[in-house]
Amino acid sequence: MSLSLIAGVLIVIALLGYLIYALFHAEDF
Repeated sequence: MSLSLIAGVLIVIALLGYLIYALFHAEDF
């Protein structure tokens, strides 16, 4: 696996995790 591919996967996982966190903490916004 290339470094750019690994970085892209990590970014996608981070964004998905942030979206899930935001959904479960929507009352804070």
